Amino acid sequence: MVQRLTFRRRLSYNTKSNRRKVVKTPGGRLVYHYLKKAGKVPRCGHCKIKLPGIEKARSIERSRMSRRRKMVKRSYGGVLCHKCVKEKIVRAFLIEEQKIVQKVIRAQQAAAKGQKNKK
Repeated sequence: MVQRLTFRRRLSYNTKSNRRKVVKTPGGRLVYHYLKKAGKVPRCGHCKIKLPGIEKARSIERSRMSRRRKMVKRSYGGVLCHKCVKEKIVRAFLIEEQKIVQKVIRAQQAAAKGQKNKK
């Protein structure tokens, strides 16, 4: 006859948080071991791909992890993927270049107006 198992916690419903596995103890009894929920790898905040080099974990576990396991050594390390960081840097550079070009054009136009006024 099959041995009956009793829950070790109060929750008796078959929910995602109440997953369990049957384990045989050294004394020969069968007991439930409760399983933790599987963690997920964080995703890029912009393109939503999984971030490589970061361990998967639940949020409480992640708070206990060391910093090197939660991020990579790069700006926006555990937040954005390398492609999005590169894109962000290039965009910032181009915007700055555009501002410089506009400033030069304004200076040239002012110089041209100054020469017209002198004639």
